[in-house]
Amino acid sequence: MSLENISCQKSFGGWHKRYRHTSEVLGCDMVFAVYLPPQAEQGGKLPVLYWLSGLTCTDENFMQKAGAHKLAAELGLIIVAPDTSPRGPSVPADPDGAWDFGLGAGFYLNATQQPWAEHYQMHDYVVKELPALVEAHFPASRQRGISGHSMGGHGALVCALRNPGRYQSVSAFAPISNPMDCPWGQKAFSRYLGDERSRWRGWDASVLISEASERLPLLVDQGDRDDFLANQLKPEVLAQAARAAGHPLELRLQPGYDHSYYFIASFIDDHLRHHAQALCKGGKS
Repeated sequence: MSLENISCQKSFGGWHKRYRHTSEVLGCDMVFAVYLPPQAEQGGKLPVLYWLSGLTCTDENFMQKAGAHKLAAELGLIIVAPDTSPRGPSVPADPDGAWDFGLGAGFYLNATQQPWAEHYQMHDYVVKELPALVEAHFPASRQRGISGHSMGGHGALVCALRNPGRYQSVSAFAPISNPMDCPWGQKAFSRYLGDERSRWRGWDASVLISEASERLPLLVDQGDRDDFLANQLKPEVLAQAARAAGHPLELRLQPGYDHSYYFIASFIDDHLRHHAQALCKGGKS
């Protein structure tokens, strides 16, 4: 799989780069960003944190707004940020032009319903195809962490819970914790997966946590002034499921914070350290 470099900027002694490639899983061209810390030029392989963004976002939101490069450079963490859905003229969008479904809203699942199934296989892209590409082209080890915001927080939790052993750390900002029981999730799941709700269970973190064979500690931050808190995000459901399953969860309700990147930038250092603590212990390269 070849990569086309489309931009490159020096940042805190490392490099922020964007690449385009043809995805076999998604059947279209995709763009992703990678931050390579200074240690990437010193030989050896480095751990990777995969960041999944939220509805309507692209790779650029996190890399430009989160303020993660400085500490990632100090910790020696590679950060990879994919897009939030397949793109391109052959990829179907929401017929009504809605912002919360279709382009920019892939929900990090594998669609089974037409016309979405051909392209909307974001789970396999994030979990399998993209890491294989990153590990083939960059000094990236198989020490992987995953994090994300909102829809991407949902994606991070689900990717980790569905794939034991694939990741060594996981965290989330304001995740859609119980998509089976919120408007965003119900809209996406009914269209991508069909109306049979039993098919939705495998893509809901609050359900998966009770069935998880691996107990990776979860770090979740949530602002208490988030406009989507009660209706869409429902962190209390995730907390209840974690308690029932005995799954380690640190859920921090942050006073005064909303759903924006100001919130993410305020606590991203805690998350980077959370991942580095697990990822920098060694293990398979």
